[in-house]
Amino acid sequence: MPPKADPTILAFDTSAAHCAAALLWGGKIVSRVEEMSRGQGERLMVLLEEVLTENGKTWADLDAIGVGTGPGNFTGIRISVAAARGLALGLGKPAIGVNGFEAVAFKTPRPCTAYLPAPRGQRYALELTETGTNAPRQEDGDAPAPDAFKMIEAIAQIAAARVAQATEPFARPAPMYVRAPDAAPPREKPPLILP
Repeated sequence: MPPKADPTILAFDTSAAHCAAALLWGGKIVSRVEEMSRGQGERLMVLLEEVLTENGKTWADLDAIGVGTGPGNFTGIRISVAAARGLALGLGKPAIGVNGFEAVAFKTPRPCTAYLPAPRGQRYALELTETGTNAPRQEDGDAPAPDAFKMIEAIAQIAAARVAQATEPFARPAPMYVRAPDAAPPREKPPLILP
């Protein structure tokens, strides 16, 4: 994709207990956040269509998709990343993954450490240097929940900056997990299937 100075970006994120979307174009940004602990998979595409329609845009007007890649809720991250990949394929536009640490630290001078809340009284941490990042980690300590509006708008702005500086095709967005999922397979035997 050739660089574009002022791209139109539709960004979304479902990595926490919300469904969030932002539309960035012509120096303007609008965002919507709907708090929800379930149902993001059913609501996401409807929300994106509403945001586009309310602002006089169509899918064809987009230059790229921005997507929050986590860390956060395992299922929520997969919903967003799968939707971004599908939209990118269907629209023939790039999907650009932005992790939550980058969004939290948006416009913060580097080096810095970004924190996100984690389950069970812990937090996720990532050190961002001027040239990259170290591996994320989970540690004891509190991290306040970030403002969902600021996060989704940062995801859109970071994606736009990447489009403006693009010199080669983008890799497909991938989920960012700090720890392995804690789901376990059932311990009961599966039912007997009769012929």
